[in-house]
Amino acid sequence: MKGFLFLFLLIVTKVSAQQNGLAYYLANAVKNSPLIKDFQNQVLGFSIDSQLVRANLRPQVSANSNNMYAPVINGYGYDEIITNKAQVSGLVAVNKAIISRRNVNTQIAGFQIQSQSAANNIKLSEQDLKRSITDQYINAFGDLLQLQYNREINDLLAREDTLLKKLTQGNVFKQSDYLSFTVTRQQQLLTTSELEVQYASDYALLNYLAGIQDTTTPQQLEDPKLSLNTLPDYTTSAFYRQYILDSLKIRNDRALVDLNYKPKINSFADAGYNSSLNYMPYKNWGASFGVSLTVPIYDGHQRKLQYQKLNLAEQTRQAQRDFFVNQRQQQLFQLMQQLRSIEKLISNINQQIRYTDTLIKVNEKLLGTGDIRVTDFILALTNYFNARNLVTQNYINRMKIINQINYWNR
Repeated sequence: MKGFLFLFLLIVTKVSAQQNGLAYYLANAVKNSPLIKDFQNQVLGFSIDSQLVRANLRPQVSANSNNMYAPVINGYGYDEIITNKAQVSGLVAVNKAIISRRNVNTQIAGFQIQSQSAANNIKLSEQDLKRSITDQYINAFGDLLQLQYNREINDLLAREDTLLKKLTQGNVFKQSDYLSFTVTRQQQLLTTSELEVQYASDYALLNYLAGIQDTTTPQQLEDPKLSLNTLPDYTTSAFYRQYILDSLKIRNDRALVDLNYKPKINSFADAGYNSSLNYMPYKNWGASFGVSLTVPIYDGHQRKLQYQKLNLAEQTRQAQRDFFVNQRQQQLFQLMQQLRSIEKLISNINQQIRYTDTLIKVNEKLLGTGDIRVTDFILALTNYFNARNLVTQNYINRMKIINQINYWNR
C-alpha cells in the first residue's frame, strides 16, 4: 500500500512538472491554434484540387431531357417552322476534353506549389506562435523570480524586525530609527503583493495565448533554461523557402497563361430519343457524335498584359527577398551584441551582489551590538534589493534575446 502511494505521488509530481514547463504550453498552443488548422486543411484542399483536375480528364456523362409543346390556336402561336410545334427528347450525353499531358501537369503543379506554400506557412506560424508563447512564459517566469526573492527579503526583514524591536526597547536605537525600518518593511510587503497580482495576470495571459482553460491558482513555472540553437543557412530556412515557392508559382502562372492560348479540343456524343412528334415519332431514336475546336486568334493583347503583371510580381518578390536577407542579418547581429553585453552585465551584478551580501552579514552583526546606524543598514538593504532586482531583470532580458535569436532556427 505504501509502495502504491509513493508511485502515485511520483506520477502526480511528474505530470504536474510537465504541465508547468515551457514544452507543455508550446504543445498546447500549436495544437489549439486555429490558424495552423486552417493551413493544414488548405494542404488537404489542394490535394483534392489535384484530384479534381484528374477527374475532369475522364468522360463526363449526363442525362438530359427537354420536353416542349407550342400550341397554335386559330392561327395564333409560335412559328411552327421555328418550334416544330413540339419537341420531346431524352438523351444520354458524353463529353470529354482532350487535354495534353503538359496542360494537366502544369495545373497540378500549381496546386502542388500552393500545397507546399501552405505547409511552409504551418512552419512559419508555429515559429511565430512559439516565439510569442515563449516570450509570455518568460514574462510570467520573471514575475515568479521577483516574487520569490521578494519573499526571501520579507523573511530577512522579519528577522531583523524582531532583533531591532528588542534593541529599540533596550534604548540601543531610537524609536524613529525603528519606525524608518518599519516603513521600509511595509513598502517591501506592498511590492510583494503587487508582484503576486502581476504574476497571476501574466500566468492567466499565458494560458489564454496557449488556448488552455485554467481557472486554478497560478502554479510555479519551471525555469525554461533557454540556450542558443544552431541557426541554419538562411537559404535553407522556412523563411527563405517562401520566396522560392513564390518564384515557382510565378513561373507556373506564366505557363498557365501560355496554355490558355493553345487550341482547345472537346469531343462529345449522345444517344437517346429526340423528336418533334410530327412524322413517325417512334423512329426518332438515334445517336450523334462530334468534335469541337477552339483556336484563340485575338483578345486585345491580354496575354502581354498578364505577362506584365507577372513581371511586376517577380520584381516585388525579389525586393522582399533582398529586404528579408538584409534585415535578418542585421537583426541577428544586433541581438548577438545585446546578448554579449547582458551576459557581461549579469556577471558584474552577481559580483556586486556577493559584496553586498557580505556587507549585510557584517552589518547584521554590528546591528546586534548597536555599532551601526539603522539608516546605514537600510541603505545596505536597499542596495542589495536593487542588485537582486537588476540581475533578475537582465536574466529575463537574456532569455528574451535568446528567444528572438532562436526564432530564426527553422
